[in-house]
Amino acid sequence: MKYCILIIDGASGLPLPERDGQTCLELAHTPNLDAMVTEGILGLARTVPPGMEPSSACACMSVLGYDPKIYYRGRAAIEARSMGIPIDNGEVVFRCNLVTVRNGKMWDYSSGHISTDDARKLISALNQSLGNDNIHFYPGVSYRHICKLKGQKDALLATCTPPHDIPGNPIDDFLPYGQGSELLRDLMRRSEAVLRDHPVNIARRARGDSPATMIWLFWGSGQVPEMPAFKQVYGLDAALTSGVDLLQGLARMVGMEVLDIPGVTDGPDNDYSAQAAGALKALGDQALVVIHIEAPDEAAHAGLIDDKVEAIQKVDREVISRLRSWREDTLRLLIMPDHPTPITVRTHTDDPVPFLLWGAGFTANGARRFTESEAKSTDFFIEEGYNIMGRLIGKA
Repeated sequence: MKYCILIIDGASGLPLPERDGQTCLELAHTPNLDAMVTEGILGLARTVPPGMEPSSACACMSVLGYDPKIYYRGRAAIEARSMGIPIDNGEVVFRCNLVTVRNGKMWDYSSGHISTDDARKLISALNQSLGNDNIHFYPGVSYRHICKLKGQKDALLATCTPPHDIPGNPIDDFLPYGQGSELLRDLMRRSEAVLRDHPVNIARRARGDSPATMIWLFWGSGQVPEMPAFKQVYGLDAALTSGVDLLQGLARMVGMEVLDIPGVTDGPDNDYSAQAAGALKALGDQALVVIHIEAPDEAAHAGLIDDKVEAIQKVDREVISRLRSWREDTLRLLIMPDHPTPITVRTHTDDPVPFLLWGAGFTANGARRFTESEAKSTDFFIEEGYNIMGRLIGKA
């Protein structure tokens, strides 16, 4: 038996008044996914425990079969693990976004989804100007980077707000505050002078692209939590493909192989076909493969309804169609978002998400479409989402 998990990041959401009260899942044309729904088990799962932040780190831990209440200690440390950044005693790390601020307001949390090449040059300049023995900036992918601080554990006590939570809002209302926030605010403000006239930003303005006008620090964390290996817990060799450091970090923390598939990105330029083909090829050697696709979440953060719908449709057309063609009697499949990212709020929420269990041993429960309302109508609800892994592999 082989197993596959498809995480369609942020795909679920809330009804859109401007689209006759439909969600993006309801708007999307997903014939392959809907056909599989009629053959499998549809339900709802709570991936974010009550009171916890609805981040992908927390939610994806649940999907991978780990209880966030036990293992979640912050997102930045997980991303640092993926990037090979050591975190020693007395050190803390923060996610460091390159953002665009205009007229004092958050214009773009991703600086126009800045290219990794442009971003690396800017992070290098920041490290030269603001870095020292106690402050270091590490380049990541696109707008997502890491800032490591030594001897500043109090910074973890600061209250920070993710930039994608405040589109169009005055940033002064959302800068880090409280105990430990002074250094974070200082670095963010000083970054403006470093970035303002950098050649990369001059060229971006000339092209009409959003410049990176400052850094934004948030999601601070310390040591990476120790998590038992996936094979130790579930008895299966596993691999993962994703275009984001977070998921790659989670995979490495639990001993999953991280697949290197050319063309896999975090945005609309993702090569869905290549990602699906690479994942299915890996199933020849692995018992379980996780496919994580970020594009719907990115579109939702940007408030782009049509882009989110198109991303979901591409997943159906170029990924799910291939999964569906695998022999049903030798594959068990789990398809679900990690969390909702409703267009109406442009950030994550902690609402339960729809899931589909399909393949050998799963009997249809009467559902017709992969939507939030259809999943709710089945009355099949998993309160602690990390238990869904056991149901997939038959250990529940």
